[in-house]
Amino acid sequence: MSKNIIILNGSPRKKGNTAALIQAFTQGAEHAGHRVTMFPLDAMEIHGCKGCFGGGKDPAHPCVQRDDMEKIYPAYRDADLVVLASPLYYWNFSGQLRTAFDRLFAVAECEPGYVNPKKEAVLLMAAEGYDFGDCLRYYDHLLQHLGWTDRGKILAGGNMEVGDIDGKAELEQAWRLGASLV
Repeated sequence: MSKNIIILNGSPRKKGNTAALIQAFTQGAEHAGHRVTMFPLDAMEIHGCKGCFGGGKDPAHPCVQRDDMEKIYPAYRDADLVVLASPLYYWNFSGQLRTAFDRLFAVAECEPGYVNPKKEAVLLMAAEGYDFGDCLRYYDHLLQHLGWTDRGKILAGGNMEVGDIDGKAELEQAWRLGASLV
């Protein structure tokens, strides 16, 4: 069965190592017949969550703020799987990804008890180093609270410069992960 997949790309580099992971994953997923939509968060106007609890009154526009999250909300609601893609910044997701993800709370505000829509998730990360531990704990904890199902993680360390990931096993792993989704 074909899945509807969205990718929240938290990398500011259009042709960086995270972008290479996204491209490989996307090619594998499309090869398997899935639909993939990628949102380049750094190129979008997305403001930080105000913590106002003012959203949820209009499912067509779940947040009181009007910015490029309006493009993400409908795709997020329709998605079966959400890919969180980010370089490792200070042992966590990039600010771009954290900001957009925080804003998804407005969708939960549309439901009694702030129930989040149930999704599957994938984590794609590239980094200079190899210490993904703090970020993995956060990701696993996040999925637990949301009630989401992890479908896989590709963690590509040792990528100091743009293009360092070329030829590495993690690109093939990302392609296989995308192609293996059922």
